[in-house]
Amino acid sequence: MKKGIIIVTIILLIMGMFLVATKTYAAEQIIDDETESKIVEMKDKEVKSLEDYKAKYGSDTYGTVAYILNIVRIYSIPVGFLGIAIGAIHQYVIGIRKLDTLERGMAFIVTCVTLLIICQILPLAFAVFVKFGRG
Repeated sequence: MKKGIIIVTIILLIMGMFLVATKTYAAEQIIDDETESKIVEMKDKEVKSLEDYKAKYGSDTYGTVAYILNIVRIYSIPVGFLGIAIGAIHQYVIGIRKLDTLERGMAFIVTCVTLLIICQILPLAFAVFVKFGRG
């Protein structure tokens, strides 16, 4: 009985591997010309934006850092709010049932708010430093 279950499991695993392999190959063929052109447009737009930052700051290094800090600033907002929501759920929902984990939620909220503020202020501080700090 055990040998039969093991053999059936092995056969199902092998069939599953072949199924995943064929689906992966089919997924590679799905990208058509329209999608490819949209991806190329997005890439060109980002490269132009990076070149604009490099021209604005007068240096490849400063322009690249400013571009990266801008991306961090934009994406930190939803990530920060998601972290605050997770911390609030942990404190107010899970913490009511388990009092030993109550403080973890507030610590997580404070951490997320601190990181959110740092990610929002860092690009401004960098711009002020580059514009006024260097001679």
